[in-house]
Amino acid sequence: MARASRPPGFDMSYRPEATVSFGPPLKERLPWFAYFVFALGIVGLIVYGQNAPTNSTLFRYVVEEDRHRLVPASVCAIILFCSALAGMLRDQMRGVVIRPEGVELRELLSFGIPRVRRWTWAQIDRMRLPTADGTNTDNPILRGDITLDLWDGSSYLLPTVNNPLGLALVLERVALARSIPIEGGTGMLDDLSNVSRRNAAAG
Repeated sequence: MARASRPPGFDMSYRPEATVSFGPPLKERLPWFAYFVFALGIVGLIVYGQNAPTNSTLFRYVVEEDRHRLVPASVCAIILFCSALAGMLRDQMRGVVIRPEGVELRELLSFGIPRVRRWTWAQIDRMRLPTADGTNTDNPILRGDITLDLWDGSSYLLPTVNNPLGLALVLERVALARSIPIEGGTGMLDDLSNVSRRNAAAG
């Protein structure tokens, strides 16, 4: 797919200077946070029970009743804490990463199996970006999703992230610099592109 030419001043080899990560939104991470807090509470209760006075109800339940349990309370505490910690760490593996060389999509498949997809900027033929509600310039509301159309005809919908405006702006900046066609767009970088055009014309 041939790309429309840009005036001088647009760098087809433009690369973001640093790697930027965009994780899942907070509402999708809350269940794991809640589970982790619950696990910490249970672990703390078991540890306190093991060190409580010997005549207390908690000591008798945690320590003395262990002889009747198939799995000791201390082992249950370790398993619960490790599973909660692993769940939180695994949840951090999702999201979108913008690297100098391209885009990286991190997903979790069934049974928590991670999958990573990477595309270079040269593989992206078009970006479909959300539009920004112009009524609030300080904190605009985005409408729509981010989709990447690749050189082989396939398209990938990027997941919702914790900072959708930041992700859209980074991708829009790269698209403007590398002459990647854009469908939609926030419109917040129009002034920057116009300045580049004026500087190129003046030069």
